[in-house]
Amino acid sequence: MKFPSIIGLACLVPHSVVALVGIDTDMYNPPCAYACRTAIATNELSCSTSHMSGGHMHGDSGMTSPQCRAGDTAFLTTLAWCMSTKCAPYHVPTSRLEKYWEDQCTGDPTVTPKWDYGTTLQHVDPRPTRELTEDDTINSTLLVADSTWDVEYRTMVTFEAQERLHPRYGIAILVTGFAIPIVFTCLGYLPYMTRILEKAKPYVVYPATFRTYHVRPLPYLLGNAPTVGQSLYVALMVILNVVLTAVNIKTTPSFTWYPTHQQEVVAFVMNNILLWLSDWSHSTFVLLHRWVARIFGIQVLLHSILALALYVDTGSFSTEQKLPYWIWGAVATVAVSIMLVASGLYVRRWSYEIFLVTHVVLAIFVIVGCWYHVDIRFERKWGYEMWLYAACAVWFFDRLVRVLRILKAGIRRAKIIDVGDGFVRVDIEGIRWASTPGQHVYVFFPTLNVLRPWENHPFSVLPTAMLRSSNHSISPKSSHSATGAEYDDVEKHNGASIRTTTVPVKPITTAGLTLFIRKSTGSTRSLKAHDRLITLLDGPYPNHSSTAILQCDRLLLLGGGIGITGLLPWVDNHPNVKLCWSVKETAGCLVQAMDGALSGITEKEVRVGQRLDFRTLLNEEVRSGWAKIGVAVCGPGGFCDDARAAVVAAGREESSIFELSVDAYSW
Repeated sequence: MKFPSIIGLACLVPHSVVALVGIDTDMYNPPCAYACRTAIATNELSCSTSHMSGGHMHGDSGMTSPQCRAGDTAFLTTLAWCMSTKCAPYHVPTSRLEKYWEDQCTGDPTVTPKWDYGTTLQHVDPRPTRELTEDDTINSTLLVADSTWDVEYRTMVTFEAQERLHPRYGIAILVTGFAIPIVFTCLGYLPYMTRILEKAKPYVVYPATFRTYHVRPLPYLLGNAPTVGQSLYVALMVILNVVLTAVNIKTTPSFTWYPTHQQEVVAFVMNNILLWLSDWSHSTFVLLHRWVARIFGIQVLLHSILALALYVDTGSFSTEQKLPYWIWGAVATVAVSIMLVASGLYVRRWSYEIFLVTHVVLAIFVIVGCWYHVDIRFERKWGYEMWLYAACAVWFFDRLVRVLRILKAGIRRAKIIDVGDGFVRVDIEGIRWASTPGQHVYVFFPTLNVLRPWENHPFSVLPTAMLRSSNHSISPKSSHSATGAEYDDVEKHNGASIRTTTVPVKPITTAGLTLFIRKSTGSTRSLKAHDRLITLLDGPYPNHSSTAILQCDRLLLLGGGIGITGLLPWVDNHPNVKLCWSVKETAGCLVQAMDGALSGITEKEVRVGQRLDFRTLLNEEVRSGWAKIGVAVCGPGGFCDDARAAVVAAGREESSIFELSVDAYSW
């Protein structure tokens, strides 16, 4: 998600939707009035339908209707007198008490009491002298016992204080997630920092945390190991979650909602569910997306497990589990649990298409389940839904931008050429994208499988014009000699002769996009020769920043197999390039298909059926005397990881500075 997406997010969220507990809204304001209302909420009135028993943290027992309370004189005068006497020491403005009276007195904002707060106080005559007990029916103006009110008051103040921490901690993690990449990017512009960062990269940024596993999966398909730098980022997010979930939890004696201190602590911990977003390079974003999702999943499971234990311990589980808010929360928890398991590498490798569809469907269940869980439970009072608004806005805006990109590219007709040995060439005319290195595009072939037209796959962006012969070397070139087909135009300007040589050429368009695809087990296996296959394009998207690589003295391109398509755009953007490309013997047809592009590259090494010796290639560049060497790698996972390990070793041992860019076709 780039900067325009952030602007779109700001436009999608209404200005009024900014309330978070402790930031733009309060839970109990004034708490003295809420404590009065709660202290008498469970007592029966003359108009109650039956005797009520038990109470609950979030509402009344339901046996006394709002209409009953609105017209019951004894209830109104008892509440008004309590508010008048208990709020006086806190100097609560009368206007605030009137506002509370209108909104909360009856328990339903749409049902107003028969008198306003001031009028009700005037009807308190004589002043009450008898205290209300738990089993009393309120049939006259009664006093709320100081001990009862005090417990309710401290309960609400303590609970709101804890709830005020949650949005602050969530925002702290959100800001930290965005600030880290920005700060480290800015460090490169500070004096003396460039050299320090360049020397640190072979130790922090480039190496994998576990041997040479990064792109290729860990043993037993346990996933992908992050780099050291990515691990530090993930570790910080984990530590922040653990610390902010556990610290600054305060309790109060005689907490009315939970009879024991342990239950009270459990209740505060379980409510801390945090979501955040990050925007880095594509490979880093994908990895952090997985780790953020795992942390989120753990938070969800902790929330659900602790809530279950809490309600079982308080004896209210049998009642709560039948309520709609509980059921929807269970739906979201189950969906998250399935996503954690179904997102494993073993599932993605088995069928990426099935994984993608189920991933989106389950994500919808998570959002819908969380929405109704919060909406039914809290009726959008305290801002818990703000996090859902943010998540939905980002997700929906991202989907909208994708649709707009597809519409901008339009419906295209692709020419499919069977190159041989499972490779096809896809030519799409009329696309005018810059030959910026390190880009990919999502391609749809909706007619290949009419039952799954939404299926798409990412491919490296390769302008068709690059497949024609050109020269990209800084080596000395012979001077050009005119032929009979050329003509000279000589004129004098300020005493100097100017010779213009013109060579008539046939106009050739530079528009067009070419993809080289190796047929796999997905929809691409159905690709075959075709002259006008309907094609949709979503892109281009950058894989990473190419600035640091292009600023190097020398650019070494290391490609494996069809990874050559991700390397050729680098050739047009740097004056000093060497290409090293290895393919299997069965992919010799791919080399022939690339003849036009390869013929214009002066320094190249193409090996068929042989592996590249990365360390030898790097040592040759170091011995040539280049001070700063850029290495761009594109190929299978094992190929990229071996190249990464070689660059790490060379960067630590040699005096030359290395900049590494890895574009692996592993999603």
